[in-house]
Amino acid sequence: MTKVITYGTFDLLHYGHIRLLERAKVLGDYLIVGVTADDFDKQRGKINVQQSLMERLEAVRATGIADEIIIEEYEGQKIDDIKRYGIDIFTVGSDWVGKFDYLNEYCKVIYLERTQGISSSDIRAQRHEIRLGLVGESGVLSKIDKECRFVNGLSVTAVYAEHYYFLPQALQKLCRWEQSYPEFLDGVEAVYIASHPTRHYRDIKMALEKGKHVICESPVVLDPVQFDELSELAREKGCILGDGIKTAYSTAYSRLLLLVKSGRIGKVVSVDTTCTSLSDIYHIPDEKRKLIWNSICAWGPAALLPVFQLLGTRYSRKRIISSFADKERGFDSFTKIDFLYPDAVASVKVGKGIKSEGEMIISGTKGYIYVPAPWWKTDYFEIRYENPADNRRYFYQLDGEGIRYEMVSFVKSIETKKSMSYIDPDITKAISGVIYDFEKRVDMDII
Repeated sequence: MTKVITYGTFDLLHYGHIRLLERAKVLGDYLIVGVTADDFDKQRGKINVQQSLMERLEAVRATGIADEIIIEEYEGQKIDDIKRYGIDIFTVGSDWVGKFDYLNEYCKVIYLERTQGISSSDIRAQRHEIRLGLVGESGVLSKIDKECRFVNGLSVTAVYAEHYYFLPQALQKLCRWEQSYPEFLDGVEAVYIASHPTRHYRDIKMALEKGKHVICESPVVLDPVQFDELSELAREKGCILGDGIKTAYSTAYSRLLLLVKSGRIGKVVSVDTTCTSLSDIYHIPDEKRKLIWNSICAWGPAALLPVFQLLGTRYSRKRIISSFADKERGFDSFTKIDFLYPDAVASVKVGKGIKSEGEMIISGTKGYIYVPAPWWKTDYFEIRYENPADNRRYFYQLDGEGIRYEMVSFVKSIETKKSMSYIDPDITKAISGVIYDFEKRVDMDII
């Protein structure tokens, strides 16, 4: 029996895919088709895949051509599969000519002529392109603009800023500026908001009232009651309202959560996160200083995210300890928040006036997870046990700090009219609640 194997993403399965599978089938007696896993696609830079792994597997299965379907999950797997399944022929499309010649050492390699005039990339490119507007003066908007260029179906077309002269230089060159926010909203279909947190509620509400989809830098709002109001408005208007914590979309971070929840370190009893950076607000002009985010708003959402995702939002009590650089403006140079849960604890440290090791440690009854600085955009973490021989290290590629995956999720949410966010609304609301208490000096000690 001659065994043949081929691989592909098979996104939006089309005639070209079917022709390749049919021609691969006639090369032998038994055809194995490898469908790439979502994470492996991301590692290879294919971030615009529209269908889930299960949808793509079912599409290949429905053709009735494959005798067996497997999942490709890691680089180098092709050699393992050829040996494991006793493969005689490896085949792929002619657009990969020369790429897999190294497999000739293990089996015969055949490149099949590609069907001209059709591809998944072309199909994706033909979709309606969502016009995205950027709101605010934050430097993160330059990163958003850059990463959106990697996302099919999304185009940054405009920017709105109340203080245009503080916009990053790149955005002044790339995007046009509208004279009023309502006028700006009329020209876009969705917005990414990174204005000062005190303006988020107003900016989001106006956008939703005009039927625009919204993703907002966290904290989405400074009051959990306002979040409930905006969430209801988004439902009424049929719009997406997303939380822009890019850490949630980091492959390493999402894999870490899965490992913890699968019990790899036992029961979680402590989560400790630290996020700091140095910012000298005293030498910033007053006009620009009012646009600077304080420590709790700049770093709090990212630091709180793993606490709430792992331990939940129903803590028994909390204690906020802050040191202020400018008490009148509410600018904290350092804030530490301790949480007590019925069976666990957590500690969060954030600061723009101090510097500390930006690591995360998740402690469990069997072991602990260590994520080195800067943990919020890591591509690496370790699981450590009592016996060092059992320790494990995990590496995952991180592109664009997770922003491009965040924007892919946003586009899919808009297209499917269903939230594909990695952040649950109750977590967004809980983050707003903590910052609300900070603003109102609830459960707070000042040092």
